[in-house]
Amino acid sequence: MAGTGARAPGREARAGRFPGPSLIPSLNDIQRRHGWLPREELERLARETHRPRYEIEGLVSFYPHFRTSPPPRVQIAVCHDLSCWLHGADEQIAALRERYGDDVEVEVREVSCLGRCDIAPAAAVDERPLAAAEVAQAVERERAEGHHGHERADGDRERERSGGKRAHPRFEGILRTPRQWPNDPYVGLGPEDRYAQARRMALGELSGGEAIAELKDSGLRGMGGAGFPTGSKWEIVAAQSAQPKYLICNADESEPGTFKDRQILAEQPHLVVEGMLCAMLTAGIEQGWVFIRHEYGPEEEAVRAELERARSAGLLGEDVLGSGRRLEIEVFTSPGGYILGEESALIECMEGHRGEPRNKPPFPGVNGLWGKPTLMNSVETLAAVPIILARGGAWWRAQGVNGGVGLKFFAISGHIEHPDVYCVPMGTTARQLIELAGGVAGGAPLKAFQPGGASSNFLGPDRLDVPLDFRPLAEAGSMLGSGAVVVIAEGTDLLAAATNVLRFFSLESCGKCVPCRVGSHKAHEMLTDALARGGDTGAIEPTLARLESTLRLCSICGLGQVALGPVMSVLALGRNGDAGG
Repeated sequence: MAGTGARAPGREARAGRFPGPSLIPSLNDIQRRHGWLPREELERLARETHRPRYEIEGLVSFYPHFRTSPPPRVQIAVCHDLSCWLHGADEQIAALRERYGDDVEVEVREVSCLGRCDIAPAAAVDERPLAAAEVAQAVERERAEGHHGHERADGDRERERSGGKRAHPRFEGILRTPRQWPNDPYVGLGPEDRYAQARRMALGELSGGEAIAELKDSGLRGMGGAGFPTGSKWEIVAAQSAQPKYLICNADESEPGTFKDRQILAEQPHLVVEGMLCAMLTAGIEQGWVFIRHEYGPEEEAVRAELERARSAGLLGEDVLGSGRRLEIEVFTSPGGYILGEESALIECMEGHRGEPRNKPPFPGVNGLWGKPTLMNSVETLAAVPIILARGGAWWRAQGVNGGVGLKFFAISGHIEHPDVYCVPMGTTARQLIELAGGVAGGAPLKAFQPGGASSNFLGPDRLDVPLDFRPLAEAGSMLGSGAVVVIAEGTDLLAAATNVLRFFSLESCGKCVPCRVGSHKAHEMLTDALARGGDTGAIEPTLARLESTLRLCSICGLGQVALGPVMSVLALGRNGDAGG
């Protein structure tokens, strides 16, 4: 029944225990100011919010971004996941540890994907993203400038006092000049001509029902991986009578090989914000958030600047364009963890809990943030809305090829000449996309590729002409997933590559359910031992198959359900004679 909500047993038992707002923004603020979470600050937070210390410690221990000890003068983070591993991340990490191992002012950490696979192996020095080869120079620059954690935080506060309009010096020069993308209806027009569809909706020239009809006609599906029809999702939330309702743009893009949303946020924040405004006006929502991973500092700056532009244009505030409608959008910075890309875990985080997925149903559209109807869309999905409303659903459908619908952003990395983000017709083949990106690096033969990010199964060269689309990839034994193509050249040990992917999932498991927590760790241990023995997996394949089936059938969320898929696909390729060292 619309608006009545649904029972959520896990949430009901906890709902009244710790009343009050989420502590995550407060913890983020403390860490920005100090570079870590001093005990006296946590005690002060507990007193001021009347929350027990064990609740606060439970949050701090769950989220990897939080530090409980003072940081060194310089912090180096280097990615060790697939795209970076293919470009020698292990060797880079070893060299940096050799260079700085005895230096008490420098910390070197291996981290999960930084979302910078196009500059693999990727690193960050004091949160400034760069290629690992540039780390030493950046460390010396930090030392010469005499920065330290609390001094950098002072710069953050000064930027906040200026309304967030000034870019932080750490991020200057990182964002490229925006390109002309085919999904942007405002190419060739000035900033003052943007937000035409949001204006039409705010002024009553385009109704929510008409917007939903266009989205349904367009065939637009969620581009975060699940592929749920966008128009139907908006319709579900619009039909709920419970108030208030909320909107969340899921910008917590954290899967290895995936960085398309990062580039959309950097180059097309106006489309993302307009898509959010249109969704809010359609579904009767007044409050929205962009939930963005903390590693995307430069992109967060771009989003905050765009929100200020939208506010200056009268599109945010208490009385949008004199319509009497209130619309507000804020930024919520993630405290870290791949699991937060799962919608219910993200909501748990925003409510101030550990980011563990919920059992479903109920789904967020009925019972989401704080138990209210919540519409959640990905960055790419929202960025497609303005042009669909401007040109119509039929126009969007016609952009696809080979049976595909619309346009699709892909991130491509690994052994590729020009790793980058490309916007192509949905249904473009893997071969065509790889050719568009310059082909396999050095002209080497292709050994395998992942078409949809780390969670997608590996495919061999015989699948290069499969259209990159939901159904064709599923029929080929993989999935479109996060829209991230990782290319692997001949000469690469595919089993080692798949084991690297499994390591990511085992480390990122939230630990809530036993199959994922224990099974992924056990499988990674078995494969690591097999690789040390020369890669013979014959003795462990039956156990791996049972583990894969258990995780797929019994894990609460998609992380555990797909964790062993890439490994099993590589073993299948080997049995078919396509794999090997």
